[in-house]
Amino acid sequence: MLDTLHRIVHAVNKAPDLQSALDVLVRMVHEAISSDVCSIYLVDDASRANVLMATVGLAPKAVGRVRLPMGRGLVGLVAERAEPVNLADATAHPRYIRIDDTGEARFRGFLGVPIIKNRRVLGVLVVRQVETREFQDEEVTFLFTLAAQLAGAISYARASGELDSLTGGEAPIQRFLSGQAGFAGVAIGSAVVTYRQSDLQSVPDRRIDDPERECRRFQRAVAQVGEDLRRLQARLGGELPVEDQALFDALLLMLESETLLLQTEETIHSGLWAPAALRETIASHARIFDEMDDPYLRERASDVRDLGRRILMHLEHDQPREIDYPAQTVLVGEDISAMQMAEVPPERLAAVVSASGSSSSHAAILARAMGIPAVMGVSEMPVSRMQGRTLVVDGYRGRVYVDPTPAVLAEYQRLLREERALGEEVEAMRGLPSETTDGHLVPLYLNTGLVSETQEESLAEAAGVGLYRTELPFMVRDRFPGEESQVANYRRVLEAFAPRPVTLRTLDVGGDKELPYFPVQEQNPFLGWRGVRISLQHPEIFLTQVRAMLRADIGLGNLHIMLPMITQVGEVDELQLLIQRAHDELLEEGHAVSMPRVGVMIEVPSAVYQAAELARRVDFISIGSNDLTQYLLAVDRNNPRVADLYDELHPAVLRALKMVVDAAREFHRPVSLCGEMAGNPLATALLVGLGIDSLSMSVGSLLRVKWVVRSISRMHARQLLTVAMRMEDAAQVRRLMESSLDELGLGGLIRPGK
Repeated sequence: MLDTLHRIVHAVNKAPDLQSALDVLVRMVHEAISSDVCSIYLVDDASRANVLMATVGLAPKAVGRVRLPMGRGLVGLVAERAEPVNLADATAHPRYIRIDDTGEARFRGFLGVPIIKNRRVLGVLVVRQVETREFQDEEVTFLFTLAAQLAGAISYARASGELDSLTGGEAPIQRFLSGQAGFAGVAIGSAVVTYRQSDLQSVPDRRIDDPERECRRFQRAVAQVGEDLRRLQARLGGELPVEDQALFDALLLMLESETLLLQTEETIHSGLWAPAALRETIASHARIFDEMDDPYLRERASDVRDLGRRILMHLEHDQPREIDYPAQTVLVGEDISAMQMAEVPPERLAAVVSASGSSSSHAAILARAMGIPAVMGVSEMPVSRMQGRTLVVDGYRGRVYVDPTPAVLAEYQRLLREERALGEEVEAMRGLPSETTDGHLVPLYLNTGLVSETQEESLAEAAGVGLYRTELPFMVRDRFPGEESQVANYRRVLEAFAPRPVTLRTLDVGGDKELPYFPVQEQNPFLGWRGVRISLQHPEIFLTQVRAMLRADIGLGNLHIMLPMITQVGEVDELQLLIQRAHDELLEEGHAVSMPRVGVMIEVPSAVYQAAELARRVDFISIGSNDLTQYLLAVDRNNPRVADLYDELHPAVLRALKMVVDAAREFHRPVSLCGEMAGNPLATALLVGLGIDSLSMSVGSLLRVKWVVRSISRMHARQLLTVAMRMEDAAQVRRLMESSLDELGLGGLIRPGK
């Protein structure tokens, strides 16, 4: 049944709207398991009823008309239990309700499975049989899997209002898509969909004014692909068997077929740009092969999709003009990269919404640096259908409203006005010392990877750089940068902040940070070859980088070097020997270098338990809360399925931080915290209470955190920490800190309207 499952899922995902998806599903399930009936009921919250939305086997006139009150009948039982109900004779069950309008009286066998998303029952998928029998286990699991696949489409339909129009229910005041809060703030704007090049499925819908020009673009692309295929066929003609050479003939026939050409051009003439028209044509052609029973013919669907990608590549190289970014652009994508964000003029970028990722992904971190609202991991969002839609982005709660109602729009416009007023209060912190009400100084540093991304006033505001990500210059090149180019890069950042300290982290690639010219393919990259593990196995890379750092610091003396991803003390000993070697070599070469302060990042549990041994060996300790939280809680912070489990306010994280601070105090070593937790106003008081010496964060968080620091005393911070440390889960800690900020009059930093 696995092949059948894949075909049904593919067909459902390609349906243009929810009703079409439901109709396709009941038809294909009915055929797949040879049931006499297949039906789908969806929950209508407004009328508190399960509404029959699609069926094969029951009376067609009952669709949309049969409404079972919540908790009534076997459908209500499935929704109530949120688990399958499998009955040999449904009519004998005490919860059975006979509905004559459906024509179901003759059916005995019953199997119902819930459709669930985020613990919420959205509907029930039901199959029936005339004879008295229970459905087999493989049939139960088959339906259960399909129900899970359907949940995302139903969730979006609920948020967009499409479900209300289908069920005939009254639309509620607010509907929204849920994700993770990437950066606090509110934005109202127009969606611009960004997508990975040559990814046909990610191509968004865009309207055009000149269909003829788009058709010419499409025809040129098709002709170029034809030339490519003939060239490949000629080059490989003597090397391939006859049957493989026939593949090129088949692809050329497909490319020149009237159905592909005419169908795409018809879609273009309907007002859609060529890439989206191509996407629709390729999808419909591939679907035909996907639904075939013959395995060989089914495999031809991949050839159709490959042909589509080749045409798209040529279309992308024949763009008629640059993207027109609206004044209030909300950048939307499956997985937004820093480069895609950089393509939008900064003054036009209002917010970022990503279908994947989390509050700790690079897009969210860059959004914080730019000070724009971001919502990550909106997994139920159909990205390709977002182009041009009006969106309200609530970066406080992690919500996205699609084509908001007038009431929602008016409410968020009011919140925007309040946020602007709050911004003026935050700006009043500029230039003031970052000290508690009892005069304790808490220096605030910057996390950055490019000095140019930071405005002049923000450079002046920071006490220095607590984390400079040296990997960014490595990631934007097609080869390792040489020593001279690294010297120039590090010199710029050291000079920009001198005499304030700048902490350069040695190369930290691996995990979710890849170098295109140094690929690391691993099943579990976050537990694999990354950070100093690469540096130790490639000392030539590490030595070149350290030499460049030391040379860049000549005459300045504000360099600190930080070693990432330390898991044992032996790594520190070996790396310090390499740093000493680089230092001695440069002295021998006549460079007037000096030995900088060297520290380590505490990011893994083993380093927490050896913090004292590490502190004895280094000049300072820096805690990377992003990875430390991820490893302590065993949660991939970039995985939206488990994103709600990732919480830096978890009591286990707080206890780990206390262990590190206590160990560092034994050797009088300063402790900084440079993860995203440092820029979270909810955590500020707890970090002060722990005795963290300094905080390092994205530029967009500096003034917000300073406001909290200047509003509390160390005694108050320690009292809050004592209470938090007694709590058992992150939700309790979060509520405690939210109420404490409300009492200080700072609730607006974490929630709009406060």
